[in-house]
Amino acid sequence: MRPEPTAPPRRLRLGWPQRVFSQVLLMQLAIATGVTVLATGFFLAPLSAQLDDQAMRRALAIAQTAASPKIADGLINTRPTSTGPVQAEAERIRRATDAEYVVVMDLGGVRWSHTSRSEIGRVVSTDPSAALAGREVMEIDSGTLGRSARGKVPLRDDNDRIIGAVSVGIEYDSVRDRLFSAIPGMLLYAGGALAAGAIAAYLISRRLQRQTHDLAFSDISALLAEREAMLHGIREGVVALDSRGRIRLMNDEAQRLLGLESDGRGLPLDRVLGEGRTTDVLAGRVTGEDLVTVRGHRVLIANRMPTHDGGAVATLRDRTELEQLGRELDSTHGLIDALRAQDHEHANRLHTLLGLLELEMHEEAVEFVTEVVGVHRATAEQVTEKVHDPLLASLLVGKTTVAAERGVSLRLAPETLLPDRLVDPRGLVTVVGNLVDNAMDAAAGSLAPRIEVEMYSQGRTAVLRVADSGPGVPPEHRELIFTEGWTTKELPAHGKRGLGLALVRRLAERQGGSARVREAESGGAEFVVVLPEALSDLTEPESDPEPAGAAEAR
Repeated sequence: MRPEPTAPPRRLRLGWPQRVFSQVLLMQLAIATGVTVLATGFFLAPLSAQLDDQAMRRALAIAQTAASPKIADGLINTRPTSTGPVQAEAERIRRATDAEYVVVMDLGGVRWSHTSRSEIGRVVSTDPSAALAGREVMEIDSGTLGRSARGKVPLRDDNDRIIGAVSVGIEYDSVRDRLFSAIPGMLLYAGGALAAGAIAAYLISRRLQRQTHDLAFSDISALLAEREAMLHGIREGVVALDSRGRIRLMNDEAQRLLGLESDGRGLPLDRVLGEGRTTDVLAGRVTGEDLVTVRGHRVLIANRMPTHDGGAVATLRDRTELEQLGRELDSTHGLIDALRAQDHEHANRLHTLLGLLELEMHEEAVEFVTEVVGVHRATAEQVTEKVHDPLLASLLVGKTTVAAERGVSLRLAPETLLPDRLVDPRGLVTVVGNLVDNAMDAAAGSLAPRIEVEMYSQGRTAVLRVADSGPGVPPEHRELIFTEGWTTKELPAHGKRGLGLALVRRLAERQGGSARVREAESGGAEFVVVLPEALSDLTEPESDPEPAGAAEAR
């Protein structure tokens, strides 16, 4: 039988760890060790120099003490012998101060005292010229007794003349022993500091491990790259806030939807967006799901999700086109209903006309057709005489027909007069269309349903007033009705309402104007919109007097 192949032995792979936890721990330990070694070295280096200096100063002080008048007298009056008074006094001082040696020399450098008596009478091994010249000397040098810390001073007689010198040495091994004796204590303190640093590094690394979910640096880098690509690639706005309400992140789509030139990172949300419902929704002051807000000309749907650190992430979706489609769908339904009713009325008129023709009542048939056509023509002529802008006039003619089919009387106030100088006709069409549609819904079903529209100009300012015979708006709701998403009507097919009046106020405020509601004289609601700078300058002087109802409308 063939022997089964054995798996190759697994090699122990040594190298730099990949986990953030391990890398940070090793780096912190390396830093703590390096700092400890450097601190210990930086402390021991000056300590050695300090001990040398202390030893030399001590030797100098002993030498200054030994250079006494007693030794000077002995040097003058005796000879250099091992039993002389100079040797005896020098040895006494040496034993009292624990010095290595106390050497007294004359001007020729001949020793009069020494630890080794055999050296007495011989010339010193080191140069004594500096001390004999009257200078005090401190040094680390080697002599017959080995390396020592030395102090040399001149020896003077009673007349202050230099007659010799005194050299004192302190054994350098004692200095080195003091240095070495300090090292264990230093190492103990350094080891304690290193241990404390290692424990702190481990705790910090463990906390970092939990926060990074034990990922490798390459994984974190890949996640960041993927996040950036995802955030800036999706067609949905994302705004991240910290616990203080400052912007932490804003992607490109959010900047586009909010109409911002920069992402405002690090700035408070209120400062970047200003006051308004959009700011309140993103900041969490308005709660709920799929909250509707208007920013500029865009209709947005916002959702907000809190994060564990006290911040939040808000998402924004552009619903402008969908909202327009929904409103167009509503208008289409209304138009279909109106056409259906018109179809019945037209069929009735045709049957009436057919009957008159069959009865050979030709004159009555002509009068009937003339009357029917004249009513519609009179309505169109009445509108175009008072409203000179073609877009706005066409809208009012169409709304008059739709209102008539719903049993609501829509008429222009006698004071209405609007010249063909509108700067933004489409914007005013949006305002008038929304107000008339709301008035039509409110007036339908009331007793003698009616709507009155008044439009006039004051210089470059356009004033619009729409009153209806509906139930009116309670005082406590007169500001709420201009809030995005607020409505008292049933939801349409596209599922959202409460945007028409919000758009009206937003368009008015964008031009520096206002939109408000009050109680009409007939008891219903009366909306007044003022649009400064809505008309262009006069190309030629006009002398149209101010409408009689202008003061009342204001």
